This record gives sequence, structure tokens and C-alpha cells, in this order.
Amino acid sequence: MQVTQLEWIITFVVTLAVLLFDVIVIGRRPHEPSKRETGTALAIYIGLAVIFGVWVYLFHGSKYGVEFFAGWLTEYSLSVDNLFIFLIIMASFNVPKKHQQQALLVGIILALIFRGIFIALGAVAINQFSWVFYIFGAFLLYTAVNLASDTDHDNDADNFVVRFARSHINFTEKWDGFKLYVKENGKRLMTPMFLVIIALGTTDLIFALDSIPAIYGLTQEPYLVFTANVFALMGLRQLYFLLGDLLKRLVYLSQGLALILAFIGVKLLLHALHENEVPFINGGEHVPVPEIPTLLSLGVIVVTLIITTAASLYKTRVVDKKEEPEDVSK
Repeated sequence: MQVTQLEWIITFVVTLAVLLFDVIVIGRRPHEPSKRETGTALAIYIGLAVIFGVWVYLFHGSKYGVEFFAGWLTEYSLSVDNLFIFLIIMASFNVPKKHQQQALLVGIILALIFRGIFIALGAVAINQFSWVFYIFGAFLLYTAVNLASDTDHDNDADNFVVRFARSHINFTEKWDGFKLYVKENGKRLMTPMFLVIIALGTTDLIFALDSIPAIYGLTQEPYLVFTANVFALMGLRQLYFLLGDLLKRLVYLSQGLALILAFIGVKLLLHALHENEVPFINGGEHVPVPEIPTLLSLGVIVVTLIITTAASLYKTRVVDKKEEPEDVSK
């Protein structure tokens, strides 16, 4: 894929402009957004992603257009799971509603930074070492198993880094807007918002480790990897407020994502065997195995997400309702 310097510059400028707009708007007016506000913004972001994908399809070829949509949907799905943990973090620390937008924006900026770093590292590793696909594939299979077994995420807000900070830094229980520290009796004390940022940052780091190998299993084009991640993170803040408790109804989301990651992991292992240069596998020669086309990957991702969403809503709206005990007082 031939991406011009101008395309890279425009992409970076637009991404930076959107982030600056969000920072300026939120910084001046912290509030809990309305459904109309979040719905409008989310529709704009999704529409821009679709338009960008169509542009890639038309001007760079159908192959890269399909790769973008497959990557974007996968990253968006992982971001929604990330969003569910954000929800748990906000509830665990009792973050005031009007300051949740600011905290979420910081979380999204941290996610962009971490993913940008791992995108660059992944691109270098792929160009230098073909065997890295074995590591990516095995890591995704390992992640899929863990994701399928850990579906509640109840302890994700209180991870090792947060516990370490609690025990080694002086804190106050008082909130002071978005300030990370306050001074009391001449001593500097960190606010609960500082812990929230730590929890969001460590969560972003973990998800970056999962998401980058996943998308490199769908495309090896750094430009598509970057833009898919950018569009997946844009509008995430609005989605948080728009869906709210609906996120808790996606009870099979982890299993669906586990299936997607396992599928991509197998795809990566097959690709690694096809490009094999490891001396102790087939004498360092390529292994004649079939490779999974990206169009098939896109189909599997879409179908899995549809079935996961439908099954989740059916369970929470129908099955769980039937299992609820009847009110004998009536």
C-alpha cells in the first residue's frame, strides 16, 4: 500500500484537531452529556470511519478497504470491552458524573499513545523478524482463553499498580474537580482522580497489548493499523454515556471477542507457517498451508458480533426475566 507523506500528515493533523477540540470543549464545560449530544457525535464518528473505509477501498484498492473494515470492527469491539472496564473503574471510585467525561478523555488519549507505541514496535518487529507472527498468534490464543474464562472483570479496577499506589502514596478521599493532588496542612495529597487515571492507564496498556497483535493479524499496513485504532477510539467517550447500563447487558461480549481473537490467532499461525524461516520448523522452508483471506475474516468478525449481541440481549431481556422470582405480594 503506497501511502503518501501528505496522507500521513493529514491523518495526524485531523486526529490532533479532534483531540484538541474535545480537550477545549470538555475543559471549559465539564458536564454529563445528553443522549442527543452523544448520539449525534457518535453517528458522526462512525460515519467518518465508514467514509474513510470507502475512500481506502476506492483509491487504494478493495484489498486494503476490506482490511481496514476488518481491523476497525475488531478494534472497535475490543474498545467496547475496554469501555466496560472503564465503567467498572468509574463505579469503583465513585467518580462524579460531571467529571467522568474528563477522565474518559484522558483514558482515550492514553490508549492512543500506548497503541501508537505498540503499532510502531509491531511494524519494526514484522519487518525484521518473520517469526514474530508465531508469538503474536500464540499470544492471541492465550488471550482468548483468558478472556473466555474471565467474564465479570470485577477486580480489574483494583489492579496491582493501583494497590501499589494506594500503599506508597498519601491520598485524600476528597474530590477537587479534575485535580490530581491538593495541599492539606502543608502536605501534598493525591486525590481519588489520580487513582482513576492510574487504573485507566494500566487498563489501556493491557488492551494495547491485546489489540495490536489482533489487527496485525488482519493487515500488515501500519497506516491501516493506525487509522483503524484512531477511528475505534473516536466516539468511545460518547458511546460510554449513550449505552450506560446497556454495556452490562452484553454478557457474552467476552466470549465473542475470545472467539474473534482465537480465529485471528489461528490466522496468524497459518501465516507464520506460510512465511516460515525458523530453522527447526520444516528445515527453515515455507510450510504449504492454506491462508485465511481477509474477506473471510471480516465475515467471521461481523457474524460473531451479531450473534454475540443478539444472544446477550436475548439472555438479559428474556431468559433472566423468566428466572426472576414472582412478586407474591401482588
